[in-house]
Amino acid sequence: MKKIIVLTGAGMSAESGISTFRDSGGLWDKYPVEQVATPEGFARDPKLVLDFYNIRRKELLSAKPNAGHEGLVELEKYFEVKIITQNIDNLHEQAGSSSVLHLHGELMKAQSVKNPDLIVELTEKDNYEIRLGDKGSDGAQLRPFIVWFGEAVPMIEPAIELSAQADIYVIIGTSLNVYPAAGLLNYVPKSVPVYLIDPQEVAAYRDNIHFIRKGASEGVAELGEQLKKQYL
Repeated sequence: MKKIIVLTGAGMSAESGISTFRDSGGLWDKYPVEQVATPEGFARDPKLVLDFYNIRRKELLSAKPNAGHEGLVELEKYFEVKIITQNIDNLHEQAGSSSVLHLHGELMKAQSVKNPDLIVELTEKDNYEIRLGDKGSDGAQLRPFIVWFGEAVPMIEPAIELSAQADIYVIIGTSLNVYPAAGLLNYVPKSVPVYLIDPQEVAAYRDNIHFIRKGASEGVAELGEQLKKQYL
């Protein structure tokens, strides 16, 4: 069974109503990165940061996977599919994907500011917020389980290993501007076909790349048709 490695970004979840960060009118236009997505911002105004992610969590709780998420699950019937996502939502899991690696953390989890390995699930609809004074079992304040700018990306090495194992590599809804995630394409063997799904033009410099200029739902549907014709 061919192994498909899928790298997804914000465009994967846009059709589900999840606010993107970098597009015009996106979250970075409303909230400066330095305020809500850096350790320094959290140290300066922790309530602002906690409230920002509480809003994102509330938004996620009303969101549903789109046809793109579901299409990747459908591909598991024919291929070994492993997903690397830059997204902090859990829509891949909601759709039923069996293997999801989160590069930048997970919105529905919290971690201790003292011990990053102390993780708390935030799964209840009436208990999704993190507030000042909410503490982990170690007595330390909880913070979002998010990799902020300036912090190490602990899952990048497993993501590199997965990318190097690909028989087919798929990129969906990412500008390939955010590192180290954007560098994962460099670890994909040169002989491996790459499919890039995005309605916008994305600069990706390598041979053997197939562009599908569509959104996630339509793009994954077209991808599925192409892969079944070629490999099944």
